[in-house]
Amino acid sequence: MSLQEWLLLSLTGSELVLLILIVGFFSRLRRSEDMLQSLQANQAELMSKLQKSALLEQELLESFEQRQRELVRLEDKLAVRERELSKLLRMAEEVSRSPDFLRQTVLAGLKKGQTTRELAKLTGLSQDEVELIASQNRR
Repeated sequence: MSLQEWLLLSLTGSELVLLILIVGFFSRLRRSEDMLQSLQANQAELMSKLQKSALLEQELLESFEQRQRELVRLEDKLAVRERELSKLLRMAEEVSRSPDFLRQTVLAGLKKGQTTRELAKLTGLSQDEVELIASQNRR
């Protein structure tokens, strides 16, 4: 073999090596591009999920704030209602302790056939007071 043949063979061999290296480089480049596209798709999916999560969190906070406002409003209503009921209860206690009411209760009980002892327990009066009311009514 002559020098030219050896030179041609070595150049052809080196060209083949370079061609193999270029094909390997491009295949690695293709895999890197595919991996990059996959990462970008995953990143886009993650961003979408994060946006949905942020939206749900915002809706949850708004709902919580709305419920808090409603609870404050209900608490105010409840306080007003409590004051009204306390006032009514005090009025009822005053009426139930009034002499006219006690007298009417004793007389109604006597008409129903209750004893003076039962009426004394019911009204909180002494048995003597109940008997006095009963005797005043007989006159």
